[in-house]
Amino acid sequence: MTELIDNFNNILWSGVLIYLLLGVGIYFTLGTGLIQFRHFGHMFTILKNSNKSDSSGISSFQALCTSLAARVGTGNLTGFAIALTAGGPGAIFWMWLVALIGMATSFAESTLAQLYKTKDDQGNYRVGPAYYMEKGLKMRWMGVIFSIFLIIAFGLVFNSFQANSIAQATAVAFGFNPLYVGIVLAIICGIIIFGGIRSIALVAEFVVPIMAIAYLILAFWVMSNNIERLPDVFLLIIKHAFGLQEAVGGVVGYGVAQAMTQGIGSAPNAAATASPYPPHPASQGYVQMIGVFMDTLVICSATAIIIISSGALDSADATISGIELTQRAFSSAVGDCGAIFIAIAIFFFAFTSIIANYAYAESNMVFLENNHTAGLYILRLATLGMVIFGSMA
Repeated sequence: MTELIDNFNNILWSGVLIYLLLGVGIYFTLGTGLIQFRHFGHMFTILKNSNKSDSSGISSFQALCTSLAARVGTGNLTGFAIALTAGGPGAIFWMWLVALIGMATSFAESTLAQLYKTKDDQGNYRVGPAYYMEKGLKMRWMGVIFSIFLIIAFGLVFNSFQANSIAQATAVAFGFNPLYVGIVLAIICGIIIFGGIRSIALVAEFVVPIMAIAYLILAFWVMSNNIERLPDVFLLIIKHAFGLQEAVGGVVGYGVAQAMTQGIGSAPNAAATASPYPPHPASQGYVQMIGVFMDTLVICSATAIIIISSGALDSADATISGIELTQRAFSSAVGDCGAIFIAIAIFFFAFTSIIANYAYAESNMVFLENNHTAGLYILRLATLGMVIFGSMA
């Protein structure tokens, strides 16, 4: 079974999804007249008034923080370390390219989410791709399939991965038992997700900016200490991106696959719950483009450059990847406290991802069951169960 799944996964990521996702991104980029470049400054103009909301929705800034919470997870600290060890430094170049194209996709899907948003039984905004598949394309069956897959992926599987990264990081830094880490994490997450989308948005609005700023401060400090190596790092990324230093074929395609595997998220479920200002669907599209820019082009790039410039990638053996590689890179610059800082950072990054991923799953459960209370409770308990399982797996 494992071999069958691996083979199917390789078929998808070696061609099918790369062409589809990049094709859609290029379509929206050209269709909007390169909106991510032409209106780059306008994104931040819209952000100035993004703290306004009404009684039915959260603010645009809260929606941005919620989507960032899902994006800025272990992929930033673990995922791109895996991409570097598996796809080489060239994967970072393709990460940049995919992110630039993905900004247009994020604009389009978040604008559609606002255009087709509706209210649930409690008067809160609900929508996402499943809703505009039903209302826009008149294909509820497609929305049902999408919702089921999203609930499995974001509500269950992704959250077990986030919890696993927390357990690994705390084990390396503090020697904590993964089971106890999972139980404590499940309790904290349970308190928040049982409070609903507004509770999740409030936590994300408070935690995400603090954790992102703190991480970037240390990251840029580490890079400044290795500033003489940065030109060589960028040159290495470019050379590997186009296979100029590789002896075998397929490196470019594999680098793209690694970048896309770690760098593509799902924001319209959060975007739909916002009450944007100015009150126009495109307003939230602009705000959500900032999420892609901050996550991939700023935070992920900082992580990747630190790993390459520290030399940790060159000295790593086949058994070292993911969060341990990131911890080694930071430790080489700031000593043993680097591993401790990354453990703390991964906790907050992954913790906020768990609650945001659950919010995405909840919106799609509401789509399937029309806000049936029993279904939401089962989903919440299953999510917390996967957090504990992921910590121990």
